Amino acid sequence: MSVHFESAIPILRIFSIEKAREFYLDYLGFTVDFEHRFDDSAPLYMQVSRAGLRLHLSEHYGDACPGAAVLVWMTGLDELHAEITAKNYPYMRPGIELAPWGARVMNVKDPFGNRVMFTEQYDPDTATQTA
Repeated sequence: MSVHFESAIPILRIFSIEKAREFYLDYLGFTVDFEHRFDDSAPLYMQVSRAGLRLHLSEHYGDACPGAAVLVWMTGLDELHAEITAKNYPYMRPGIELAPWGARVMNVKDPFGNRVMFTEQYDPDTATQTA
């Protein structure tokens, strides 16, 4: 039998459901797949997704530490950049940076200090910065 990994789903710590929804749903365009609470007064745990990327957002203090970084390999970085830039989000206007290790990267930080690095491969010998 050989080992096969399906996918990883990062768990990111959040402190405000309203701010998390504003950032992940309204700004980045994710949708909520599920929400879970053990009871009405319990912290929220939810999954958001977009185009095959799934993230778990948790208010539970033991699930994750704020300030995590998630590297997301993707295609369509220019389209995503144009989409979120057009929203005029008052707290962030990310650019696209050329990384010397063969990628273009758009870093976004959520209101809780977590960083999502949307990353697209490129050929550093022929590429120029487009955003």
